[in-house]
Parts: sequence; structure tokens; C-alpha cells
Amino acid sequence: MLRAEALTYGWMTKLSIDCTGSYWLYYKLDNGGFYMAPSEEKPWRIAIYGNGYEGMVSADAAGIIATFIMIGQLTGEPQTEALAEAYHALLDFGTEHVEQNAIFSAID
Repeated sequence: MLRAEALTYGWMTKLSIDCTGSYWLYYKLDNGGFYMAPSEEKPWRIAIYGNGYEGMVSADAAGIIATFIMIGQLTGEPQTEALAEAYHALLDFGTEHVEQNAIFSAID
């Protein structure tokens, strides 16, 4: 989990020029998933250069996006099944999020 945490922080610094260090919140979802999000409740500028997404999202949505990317990076390593389950659980959660359009546009 320490590696996942470090990767998520790292991805956020690449995705957002607004990331200058922050406390993070950790969420365990009822469906077995999880995600991390910055505690600063401010709009976050997110830019995904691989798919052209640019937008402003809440800290919660920014954390979900960074967590999706981190899980995707780790799925090529051992324990892929558990990570795949976590990814799908976060996908399910994302479909109910108020910012689902931005989240899914960013990770597309």
C-alpha cells in the first residue's frame, strides 16, 4: 500500500499544477474499492496529456482520477486480480459520483 500511496501522489503532481503538497484522505468504499484524495477543498486543474482532457474538478474527483491511473499502472504486476477488483469497484463508485463525466473523460 505504501507504493500505491507514493504512486498516487506522484501522478497527482503530473496531472495538476495545483498540487503543491497536501494532506490526503483515504476512502474505503462499501463495495471493496478504495481511493485517495487531497484534503484541500478547492478546484483542481487536471490535464491528461495522453487523451487531451483538461478541466477543473473537486479534490475528491482529482483523487479518484489519480487513484485510477495508479491502479492501472500497478495492474501489470503481481496481485493483478486484487487490483482489477479494486479498479472495477472504483469504476462502479465513479458511475454514481456527481462529477462522473469529468472523471470518465479524464481516464478515457
